[in-house]
Amino acid sequence: MKEWWIQVGLLGIPLLAVYLHIPPPQLSPELHSWKASGRFFTYKDRNIFYQDSWGAVGSSEIVVLLHGFPTSSYDWCKRPHNYSIFEQASIVEGLLGHLGLQNQRINLLSHDYGDTVAQELLYRYKHNRTGRVLINSLCLSNGGIFPETHHPTLLQKLLKDGGLISPILTRLMNFFFFARGLAVVFGPYTRPSEAEMWDMWAGIRTNDGNLVIDSLLEYINQRKKHRDRWVGALASMAVPLHFIYGPLDPVNPHPEFMNLYRKMLPQSTVSILDDHISHYPQLEDPMGFLNAYLNFINSF
Repeated sequence: MKEWWIQVGLLGIPLLAVYLHIPPPQLSPELHSWKASGRFFTYKDRNIFYQDSWGAVGSSEIVVLLHGFPTSSYDWCKRPHNYSIFEQASIVEGLLGHLGLQNQRINLLSHDYGDTVAQELLYRYKHNRTGRVLINSLCLSNGGIFPETHHPTLLQKLLKDGGLISPILTRLMNFFFFARGLAVVFGPYTRPSEAEMWDMWAGIRTNDGNLVIDSLLEYINQRKKHRDRWVGALASMAVPLHFIYGPLDPVNPHPEFMNLYRKMLPQSTVSILDDHISHYPQLEDPMGFLNAYLNFINSF
């Protein structure tokens, strides 16, 4: 019996080695075209990917879109790195400086992880920090801006606490587990197709980005630590504030989240989308999301 377990263990070693060296999936034509149309700028010693295009809000308005997690468009490095919301905000400031927009007022439109980055940018704007972004308006969507109403998924809980299990889980994660984990934050009728899921997974696998997921999830702990700083920035802001909300979101559930939002931020306007829209409203109801945003930005 003892020899049998030894044989299984010896067989498992090469199988695990093969699994860990499975190459990332090929980019679909759509994802390849999107990547090819983007650009890079250098922040410290890293290349940061971004898209710069004319939008639908008029030629006189500048809108900066801050995405969420894990659907990141950054081209992360392989080396270990302590990711933080503060650094992400500095990267946004660096990008706007690179584009020559540091002295122009911009409209921030953010989602999920990007909401917290926007909160830090708002704090710096209020306190006249060097290199601050001049904010004209802020629109948030389905982000855990209140730690007390934020409910991470099981996988996020396991990864964010670090320890020995995190590096093991990041290395064993594959498309199947990724897709299963992401599907739960979409509505039952609005989940991405398998091809769209593969595009998301291919983006994460770029430059072994899947190996730093646990480091990135540190933002959940940072939200708790800096709650007063970031919620306070929203509560005292003087520029127009709006929230676009998918109410079926299990991470920021309704009505718990929205009740606290209205209580803490009574000056904000709100757009609540259809009942079947969940954590990714911009993907699940793109026209509803766009119309809600245009109504907001055209109101001032």
